[in-house]
Amino acid sequence: MTFELKPFRIGNLQVDFPIALAPLAGYSDMPFRRLCRQMGCEYATSEMMLDSCIAIQSKQQMSLIAFGDDEHPLAGQLVGNTPEMMATAAKMVADQGFDVVDLNFACPVNKAIKRKRGGRLMNDPKLAIEIIHAVVDAVDVPVTVKNRQRYNNDDTEENFWQMAEGARDAGCAMLTVHGRSVEQKYTGPADWDFLRRVKAHFPDWTVLGSGDVLSPHHAIELLKTSELDGVVVARGVIGNPWFFRQCRAILAGDEPQVPTLAEQAEVMRQHFDAQLEFYGERIGCKNMRKCGIKYARNHPHARKLRMTFVDMKTRKDFDRILGEWYTDRYEAELRKKVLREGISGMTCHMPNVRP
Repeated sequence: MTFELKPFRIGNLQVDFPIALAPLAGYSDMPFRRLCRQMGCEYATSEMMLDSCIAIQSKQQMSLIAFGDDEHPLAGQLVGNTPEMMATAAKMVADQGFDVVDLNFACPVNKAIKRKRGGRLMNDPKLAIEIIHAVVDAVDVPVTVKNRQRYNNDDTEENFWQMAEGARDAGCAMLTVHGRSVEQKYTGPADWDFLRRVKAHFPDWTVLGSGDVLSPHHAIELLKTSELDGVVVARGVIGNPWFFRQCRAILAGDEPQVPTLAEQAEVMRQHFDAQLEFYGERIGCKNMRKCGIKYARNHPHARKLRMTFVDMKTRKDFDRILGEWYTDRYEAELRKKVLREGISGMTCHMPNVRP
């Protein structure tokens, strides 16, 4: 089938490349988002921010509200359960310079569910719609919503449709839908047929899809077969900021490339430098340790390398790892692995990640 790449709109914003970076707790901070921009990402969302912490300007949460001048357009994502506090936090996010305010009614993490936030709102569409109205009235930037198909696996889709219709009627500019229940979290296949039905129901509203976008080929397949306005990549991009460049190659009719070990090392150094500059040495090293574990999947000795990153504590350790593992010695093995597994095998889903 022929496929025409189309931009999508969020209010008065136009996004020409319809594969976006999802909010990823602990990963999609400013250093990583800027790397993804360099690799072809055009639209991204911040890590999830708790409304009350933003409203009181918590030091820990305020690091999440920082972004670079080169990051526009960028959405700031909020989670909470009271209209007043969400509206207050949304105004602060908009005043900070974010182009969009995104409301999270999808997060399945137990901490959020127990506090009646995130995906728990799928059980209370009335409250979710009250929050949406309060935020839309509070800010002058576009407001978007993210939700899931249902709360429990056995629930009907009634709450989803009530929330979606309410969001559109309240003036939300875009809906992002994850094709699983909250109860499923990230297990089992995402329901892409449901995503197709959502877009068919809202032909004149911007709808993005999420779930199982684990490789560039998955992203393009969902774009081609769903009629969605765009797709959001989460787990598939962790450790692989080249994801967006690979998607662009596929869309241009070219073969997507796994980066050489030399390029991987250079990008990882750039990532680490940005972590140290933004967070300082203690937190920067801790963050890069978990990121290095994810980068390792693009190496021919992924399992051994992951364990090496587990023991990394300092910049000296990091430089030693790159010097030992990211050399021409392993480049031929990398090419063999690519030929054997293909790019989808190199960019497969890693477990225990919480988008």
